[in-house]
Amino acid sequence: MAKVASHGAFQGESPLDYALPLIILQICLVIVVTRSLAYLLRPLRQPRVIAEIIGGILLGPSALGRSTKFLHTVFPPESMTVLDTLANLGLLFFLFLVGLELDLSAIRRTGRKALAISLSGIALPFALGIGTSFAFRATVVKDAPHAPFLVFMGVALSITAFPVLARILTELKLLTTDLGRMALSAAAVDDVVAWILLALAIALSGSGSPIISLWVLLTAAGFVIGAFVLLKPVLAWMARRCREGEPIKELYVCATLAIVLAGGFLTDVIGIHALFGGFVVGVVVPKEGPFAGMLLEKVEDLVSGLFLPLYFVSSGLKTNVATISGAKSWGLLVLVIANACVGKIGGAVATSLLVKIPVREAVTLGFLMNTKGLVELVVLNIGRERKVLNDEAFAIMVLMALFTTFITTPIVMAVYKPARPSAPYKRRTVECAPGDAGGELRVLACFHSSRNIPTLLNLVEASRGTGRRLLAVYAMHLVELSERSSAITMVQRARRNGVPFFNSADRGEGQLVVAFEAFQQLSSVRVRAMTAISDLDTIHRDVVDSATGKRAAVVVMPYHKVLHHDGSFQSLGSAYHAINKRVLREAPCSVAILVDRGLGGPAQVSAQNVSFSVAMIFFGGPDDREALAYATRMAEHPGVAVTLARCRPNRPHSGEESADDEAAIDAFKSKVGMAKDGSVHFEEREACAKEDVLETISSLTKFNVFVVGRMPPTEPLVENPDELGPVGSYLVSPEFRTTASVLVIKRYDPATNPKSKRFDPKARPPAATEEDVLDEAETGRSAVAPVPWSPVSDRVSDSEQ
Repeated sequence: MAKVASHGAFQGESPLDYALPLIILQICLVIVVTRSLAYLLRPLRQPRVIAEIIGGILLGPSALGRSTKFLHTVFPPESMTVLDTLANLGLLFFLFLVGLELDLSAIRRTGRKALAISLSGIALPFALGIGTSFAFRATVVKDAPHAPFLVFMGVALSITAFPVLARILTELKLLTTDLGRMALSAAAVDDVVAWILLALAIALSGSGSPIISLWVLLTAAGFVIGAFVLLKPVLAWMARRCREGEPIKELYVCATLAIVLAGGFLTDVIGIHALFGGFVVGVVVPKEGPFAGMLLEKVEDLVSGLFLPLYFVSSGLKTNVATISGAKSWGLLVLVIANACVGKIGGAVATSLLVKIPVREAVTLGFLMNTKGLVELVVLNIGRERKVLNDEAFAIMVLMALFTTFITTPIVMAVYKPARPSAPYKRRTVECAPGDAGGELRVLACFHSSRNIPTLLNLVEASRGTGRRLLAVYAMHLVELSERSSAITMVQRARRNGVPFFNSADRGEGQLVVAFEAFQQLSSVRVRAMTAISDLDTIHRDVVDSATGKRAAVVVMPYHKVLHHDGSFQSLGSAYHAINKRVLREAPCSVAILVDRGLGGPAQVSAQNVSFSVAMIFFGGPDDREALAYATRMAEHPGVAVTLARCRPNRPHSGEESADDEAAIDAFKSKVGMAKDGSVHFEEREACAKEDVLETISSLTKFNVFVVGRMPPTEPLVENPDELGPVGSYLVSPEFRTTASVLVIKRYDPATNPKSKRFDPKARPPAATEEDVLDEAETGRSAVAPVPWSPVSDRVSDSEQ
């Protein structure tokens, strides 16, 4: 394979005999196999690293590679140098990204409990690893150098994979709990210690004398010190010149990547592997400001998506499960798995119990700390390259890493099921009980992107009612948790106030926070900007849990379709549609779906310039009464004109329902009739067949907003109405041409909303988080106990609302 590219099949040459077409085929095959496995393992909530390790093993001599024709055609021995070079280059930059994620200042702030758990989670498995090494040396690796093998085995058993653990904690929604923060802090310490021990193992594995090993260690220490003393000021200078909201200069990106390569070259010259250089450069990059985040955005997709899977396949091609044969080999596999679990889990659990962590949380913490991953494979590959591990020992250790990581998520889900008591509160609807008419209305307003913000803010302004501080809005940005490193970094930088994740440090989120803070300064509405980062299949739980924790009366969800310039709607996907359905089914309060057609234009309208016209179509029933209550609140705004169009339903009403409808209409007339002269109109239609309803709606054309109930007692106006109900679906259909936004409201009813009952209305409230204390300080009322809440122990306050 001396040439790079072939002349083509028509010239009688096989492209697979040349380096470039062969590596292209290998990369494409790797991506297809690993992504397919990741999709298949998704229901098991497994991190992608599991799929990539399994994919590598399947492509190797353990499965498909058992066919020598396949192995020699797709992965011939002469191509492995190119594949390994690309894989290690990708790994070099990935470890640079890992270093970017690792904040040393956060490690310095690690609490005593996390530090004790981390040290015990290193010491005990390291000791057991040394003990296990004697069994290996007596059976399968008799010729391995003694001291390096002891250290390699100790490091392999004592590692906790920091990036993989962050992914698992985020997917299980544990990252911002005390348990998750403690696990991540301990894993960060483990990561740093593991790299130091690995450097020691590599130095000892050299073929020279102990003096040479000492020189390697001293030179490596000098490299690290030089990076902090000489390199950090240069990177800090570049970071200071990167301003918020501005694109990073191409020169700075190029210079940083060149520094990563130079660091890798220097550490390879020293003799401790090029990967250390990339990791150290990543660690010394300043974490404050937008510089680190911008570098992640520039580098991570290419590295994590394209090159990193090659490293796992490269490892899988070296892993031959068939070498594990006989009782001794399988016994060693069981022994090393048992020692890895006993060491990590036992050490973490024992220390957790000593520092007064409850048993269930201690066991969970132990299994979380037993997570292996990429760093484990790095250790094993380096050990194999240095002739410390042979093929059989390498295969045994790879299977150990795969097993311990695979069991983490299902066991944690089975063991740790934190209670979710709701903070009891009475106002779960917009429509107030008679004694609560003057209470504060709390709204959880969700949005997918910044283009929803102007309409959201204009709706909030129109809904603020009269008086001061009578409306509190929690604006939640719903962000899909991707496989990108920046998603984990964004979550890690969140303010630790429980679910959801606050994040003012991220560049994009910072701009959103500024927009809401500016609105708060100019309005009498109290606003809190929030970010929930989750998989789309589970992000509704963040919404539901946050509505409970913030004691919201209504949740505003964005419609799952976005408006195009031609007036048509295009769906964001079935996953976004499912989010709204789940929130409608499980929310502990009323829910409103906002169809954004640009209320007020592309920018926020100032309070003094608000001039909106609102049409409320009333048929009757609980959802319509809730929508009427919202329209009544909007009618209190001096810049909002409301028209109430009442349609007598053609379905017979119960006497109690009819009485409630009449009372709601009378309350609307009495409340807004005197407050605003001429801006409130009332229309009533006696006969309301489908044609009459369509005629009524068609007459309501010159309005900015429609407010309707989700399930009024009327027949559907379109076929197959979606989550907007029979009337709302027509208002967004192509048959009805309008530029008005639509607000479709579903009233909270525990009888028809069974899943909301998991929030026990009689449960004692959880103690206040830091953000709750800030909220109550602004309103001057105390609704929750202002003491630290520990999700680790799930203790609740004795204070009642």
